[in-house]
Parts: sequence; C-alpha cells; structure tokens
Amino acid sequence: MKKIFFFFFTFIIISCKTTYMTKPFVESEIPQEPNYSNLNSWIAHPKIQDTILNSFYPENIDDLKADVFYIYPTLITDKNNISWNADIYNKDQNNKIKNTAIQFQASAWAKAGRIYSPLYRQAHYRVFFEPYTSNGGLIAGKIAYNDIKKAFTYYINNLNNGRPIIIAGHSQGAVHCKMLLRDFFDGKELKDRLIAAYLIGTSIKKDYFKDIKPMYNPTENKGYVTWNTFRRNKKPRKNIDPAYFSWKNNSVVVNPITWDNSNKTEFNQHMGLLFYDSNIYPQSIKISVEDGIIWSNVPRKIPKRIQLSLIKNYHVGDINFFWKDISENAVIRTQNFYNLNSKKIKL
Repeated sequence: MKKIFFFFFTFIIISCKTTYMTKPFVESEIPQEPNYSNLNSWIAHPKIQDTILNSFYPENIDDLKADVFYIYPTLITDKNNISWNADIYNKDQNNKIKNTAIQFQASAWAKAGRIYSPLYRQAHYRVFFEPYTSNGGLIAGKIAYNDIKKAFTYYINNLNNGRPIIIAGHSQGAVHCKMLLRDFFDGKELKDRLIAAYLIGTSIKKDYFKDIKPMYNPTENKGYVTWNTFRRNKKPRKNIDPAYFSWKNNSVVVNPITWDNSNKTEFNQHMGLLFYDSNIYPQSIKISVEDGIIWSNVPRKIPKRIQLSLIKNYHVGDINFFWKDISENAVIRTQNFYNLNSKKIKL
C-alpha cells in the first residue's frame, strides 16, 4: 500500500518538470485500439468480478440507481518514455490504473452508481508541457478522445439501458469528460439523464458549454462541478506550474466541501480525505477560493504529513482530498435526481 502513496508523491514531483524525451509522431507505432465489446477493454465494469471496487460498492450492486462513467487521469508520465499514447494491453500499466485511479478516485462514486471506466490510449503527460501541436501531441490527444467517444457510444447503446448517468474524471480524464459533455449532452436529449458531471482538475470557462451550467447547490442536477487545488500561501511560478496560470483566469470553481460558491470553509465542514492507508481522515482540510483556484492547507491528522508540506501543487489530490465529500454529494444528487425524475427513467 505504501507504494501507492509514493507513486502519487512521485507524480507530483515530476509534474513540476518540463523536459521530456520525445520524437516525431509515427502512425505505424500507434498502439492497438480497444474493443469495447470485450470486457478486457474496461478497467472498471459491473461484470468484472475481481474489481477493486467491490470493497466500496454497497452489498448489492443491483440496488444502485445510476451509472458512473469515469475517465482516469494521465498515468503515462515517465519522462524517458517516448510513446505518444498508452498501450491498453500493457498489464503493468493497467495494474497501476487499478491501484491508483480506480482505488483512490473512482471509488468516490461507488455508493452512487455502477462504475464503468474504459481503458483508453491516453496521451503521454508531456503533451501538456510541450506546445500541444508539436511532434504529434495534437494527434495523440485526438486518439485518446476518440477512444473515449467510442467507449461512451458503446456504453450508451449496449449497457446503459436508459439509466441516469454521472460523468466523472480527473485531469486528462476531465478534459475528455468535458468534451464528452459537449458532444453528447450539451443541448441534446441525453442531458435529461445527466445526474451531474464532476470535471475535476481541468480549466472550464463559463462559456464552454451552450446549455450545461455549473452547479452551486449540493442537490442540483444536469450540470457540472469543477475545481483545481493548490497549497495555501504558496503561489505558483510560471516556470514550475504553468497550468495554474491557465486555470486561474476566469475558470469556474465550485467549492467541493459546501458545493456552492462559498469562499471559505472550516475544518469541521470537511467530511474526509482518503489516504494511501485506505483510511478516511475527516476534518483534515479547510479551503479558501481565490482566482478560480481551491487553496488548501497541508492536510492535518494524516501520516507522513511532512511530505505533503513540501509540495505546492495539490492537483494530484483534487479527488483524494475531498473523497468523502464527493461520495456523499454524489449520493445526494442521485437521490434528488431519482425523486424528481422517477417516472421518466428506467431503473
């Protein structure tokens, strides 16, 4: 279990570095595409028997009234890895996804719905630091999103059966989620099945969607919430945290503790952080909201707190820090959606 913590810690450290091995994009080296009719192309799916989510789901998964379509963040990060896109048939990579993103992120929605998470040929982390169009970064991003579109299309046509949906993702996953909302929900009939979208760890400007709005009420449905997290009193610098300067300018932010536009919270409002030891630590965090950013204290009460005190950018903890808050809110929004729409939806 300690390896999980050190993976997250290492990820935060390397996210500050901007020099990566790279090469021109070569079409013949594109990894084999997924086949979403095959269970092996999903990292989380209600029919996967050995899923790590079993310990988070309620006793009877069939009692869940919703589906969750979750897209994991960038986990192909090695600066010496010159691949542009991830190989979804790489077992080591898939184990990393299970033991980090699924266990510590997707699990936050397990009390609200059955989780579907497709494996996809995600773009290497360096595309966020190089000019996006250089050496194939734009092509790599399109390959990743086209996989997500195919997975969602298969899910809607074959697996959803008219059930209400939560869309959730983090970082690169949230980038794909917001494009998914734009292409499948915004101004379209499918919006009527949208419980909520949790677009965490990406910048969303107020005019990005035509019809889908940010939600500033903890029971609200058919909209989205979003935030990005930094350490309080540690202003980023452009050469270290360039993402901050794109996030801060007029980006939407919803408070992930109060689920409104409150600018501050206190420790007693925080429901709980999920840490690497699988324990939940309530009342560990208080936040302030400024410049479109969530500013957090160094979480208190947790083991090895000193290591988090060395980090400025808490992006990797965008979900873990507020894990219990998200879990409870997703259940509340799902129940509210069901109460308002039970006669219209198939469960």
